[in-house]
Amino acid sequence: MNKNIQTATLGGGCFWCTEAVFQEVKGIEKVVSGYSGGNAPGKPTYREICSGLTGHAEVIQLTFDADMISFEEILVIFMTTHDPTTLNRQGADRGTQYRSVIFYHNKNQKTIATEVIKQLQQYFEDKIVTEISPLAIFYEAEQEHQNYYRENAQQGYCSFVIAPKLAKLRKLHADKLV
Repeated sequence: MNKNIQTATLGGGCFWCTEAVFQEVKGIEKVVSGYSGGNAPGKPTYREICSGLTGHAEVIQLTFDADMISFEEILVIFMTTHDPTTLNRQGADRGTQYRSVIFYHNKNQKTIATEVIKQLQQYFEDKIVTEISPLAIFYEAEQEHQNYYRENAQQGYCSFVIAPKLAKLRKLHADKLV
C-alpha cells in the first residue's frame, strides 16, 4: 500500500517539547529535531543556536502520512500545544531561536497555514504572532537532542515544561493519538 508521505517543519519554542508532542500523534512517521530560518553560514551547532545570533529557530521536521492526518490537523495540534501569541518566547525560553514559526514546503502549505491561524485567532485573547515563512534549509540537530523526552523524561525540564504540554495534547486531541 502506497502512503501519501509529506513533510512539515514547525518551531514552537524548544524543539524537545514539539518533538515530544508529535511523537504521540497518529500518522506521524518520523520527527526530527533541528534548526531552520537563519542565515549563518554552515551547519549550526546547538551552542550557536542558543546564542541567538544565527537567526535559526529550534524546529522539528515531521514526516507524515497525509491519508491519516492532514497538514491542517497537524497545525491545529501545533497551535494548541504551545503559545503562538508570544513573540520570540515560550515560557522561560527567550530569543528568536524560540519563535513560533511554520516553515512551509509549498504554496498549498502556506495557504493552509494562513487559514488555520485566521480560524484559530478567535480562541486566543492575544494576537497570534506565529511566523509563516518558506523553508530554505533544515539542519538536523545533534543526536543528543533527538528523542529527548523519551530518553530523559525524569529530568526537571521534562517534568515541568514538557509533561504539561503532553497533558494538554492528551486532553485536546485524544482522538489523534497513537
